[in-house]
Amino acid sequence: MTDMTDSAGENGHAESEVLGIHGVPVRIGDISKRYGKIPVLQSVQLNIEPGEFVTMLGPSGSGKTTLLMVIAGFVRPDNGSLQIGNVEAIRLPPHKRNIGMVFQSYALFPHMDVFSNVAFPLSIRGVDREETRRRVEVALAQVRLSGYAQRRIDQLSGGQRQRVALARAVVFGPRILLMDEPLSALDKKLREEMQIEIRQIHEELGMTTIYVTHDQREALTMSDRIAVMDQGTIVQVDTPSVLYRRPQNRFVAEFVGESTLLPVSISHDGSNASFAGQRLKIAKHNTTRPSSRSTLLIRPEHVRIARHAIENETDTNCFAGTVSQKLFQGDQLLLIVTLTEGQDVLVREAARHAAAGNSVEVGENVSLLLDREDSILVPGSEV
Repeated sequence: MTDMTDSAGENGHAESEVLGIHGVPVRIGDISKRYGKIPVLQSVQLNIEPGEFVTMLGPSGSGKTTLLMVIAGFVRPDNGSLQIGNVEAIRLPPHKRNIGMVFQSYALFPHMDVFSNVAFPLSIRGVDREETRRRVEVALAQVRLSGYAQRRIDQLSGGQRQRVALARAVVFGPRILLMDEPLSALDKKLREEMQIEIRQIHEELGMTTIYVTHDQREALTMSDRIAVMDQGTIVQVDTPSVLYRRPQNRFVAEFVGESTLLPVSISHDGSNASFAGQRLKIAKHNTTRPSSRSTLLIRPEHVRIARHAIENETDTNCFAGTVSQKLFQGDQLLLIVTLTEGQDVLVREAARHAAAGNSVEVGENVSLLLDREDSILVPGSEV
């Protein structure tokens, strides 16, 4: 894969001007859609700012792709409003919405070369030959495919095909770019490389981008904000760091990142939380109102393991348990520690600890240490 260069960033503004790309706002208001009696989207609301990269994240059947198809104009909602660049677009046909789209399958024409594939949106818009040549050259340069114009599609790798699809999606200067799981067919290494590349191209062009994926790590890597969807609704919209560290409900806590959720007891006045009779030290920034259905969120990388109990730690929660499994995963070890109360807690630590002989072993009694600032309560039914 071609390396990213500083010159690409310097030229990004000029290239976006040539392609006529300017980020526009997208306002989604109370969009609903049913198929028969089955609700697919339920009063979805979301405001996307000009030039923002927003990812729709959720499991299969959550409604994320249907919402993307509503924005593209391929699905007509039962009710609601859709404004693209301050223009009501709900009744506009797809070809009048001026939207670029990259599909999961890329949808490239195998009988055309790279140039013809990228030029296709311009040809159906009646753009003249010289302007077409100029725009295609700029678009190919933007996706690091200069010199590939005459290649056949079957001569390209999966990553190169994905970039051709991206060039075709931006060559005509769309107002927004929609991407429907475009990296799902790539292997892990190439997928991770393309995540960084797509993000950099987005920053260079300044285009409003709406991305769909079920891959949480992909969403965390690429997005300005993430809209988590479940059963046709958006359950939380936040920046990646806030979404990960401060999930607003149990679904988000479990779906975004690895997690263990421990049942807690709340005092009658709601001021204290405890686990197995032990009063918990909860993060000061915790925004969840304690209730009888609250749970304690534990992220594997936030836990420290000690071979002995730690006492009098004013800002640390301590849990006793036994190491029940130890799995080697390359640069990390995944440990499963069974607490005295019976719950399993996931813990990650650097594999170098094992190489240095510092790691605990299966069957060893340990204490798990969780700092106050990493101790978050989230609403949800008890586990």
